[in-house]
Amino acid sequence: MLFFVLYSALEYLLGLAFHGAVGTLHGPAEFLATTATLAAAIIAGSALLSSLDARRAGALGFAWTRQTPRELLQGLALGGGGIVVAVAVLLAIGALRYGGDDGTAAGWVGTMLWHLLVFTVAAAAEEAVFRGYGFQALARGFGGVPAVVVTSALFALAHARNPNVGTFALVNIFLAGVMLGAAYLKTMSLWFATAVHTGWNWAMASLFDLPVSGIAMFDAPLYEPRVTGGWVSGGAFGPEGGLVGTLGFAAMLAALLWLMHLRVAPEMAALRPIALADNIEETKPE
Repeated sequence: MLFFVLYSALEYLLGLAFHGAVGTLHGPAEFLATTATLAAAIIAGSALLSSLDARRAGALGFAWTRQTPRELLQGLALGGGGIVVAVAVLLAIGALRYGGDDGTAAGWVGTMLWHLLVFTVAAAAEEAVFRGYGFQALARGFGGVPAVVVTSALFALAHARNPNVGTFALVNIFLAGVMLGAAYLKTMSLWFATAVHTGWNWAMASLFDLPVSGIAMFDAPLYEPRVTGGWVSGGAFGPEGGLVGTLGFAAMLAALLWLMHLRVAPEMAALRPIALADNIEETKPE
């Protein structure tokens, strides 16, 4: 409860401070500025609580370790691979086709990089909320499974008012929360969970030019998708609203469980993450 009080107060204060600047922006730039404010409030509130709990701020999961570069690359590949599975199915059954659109190759590259920044900040904010201090305290007090179930339900509920949302979409977003919770618990790294989250959203919106959770503001140059298939494709909500989203998340969870080499980094273990048990010396980091 204290976490949400601190977060709300900081988000309100930061929102007041940057309201004028954010109000002059539009589209992805406005989304980035708003999300960056949210992320700053969440991380600052989490850092304050970590200090009260006699832990360094990095214990939340954003400490840089020797494993972090690999976690980032593997997370992006895992998330992007999941949406590749979904898109491959859509292409195979003819529910997704592409036609030409305006733009240049240079514009396409610039758009990809810009969207990668936007989605990284957004994913970091959501991971700090749903796999951050509150999730970790639940995992420590009640175990990983209850923490994953509760926060995944909240994760789905947070998307309940998105455009074109339906029951299938909410079930899939719950599954996404399960997969991201497992990603954090396996590594205690919010870098890794953020990279998985980013890889999925960025590949879906930028590389394949499809809606993300019902939001279609991230247009890619050079090509334009045409989607059919209703409940299979997810329609206007995007792949997360259809059967292909279920397949993508299932493939990601299976790959995550198969990656047996993923471990808590020694430097992260030394910070005593909240979700780890007291007998931290019994963990076996890589």
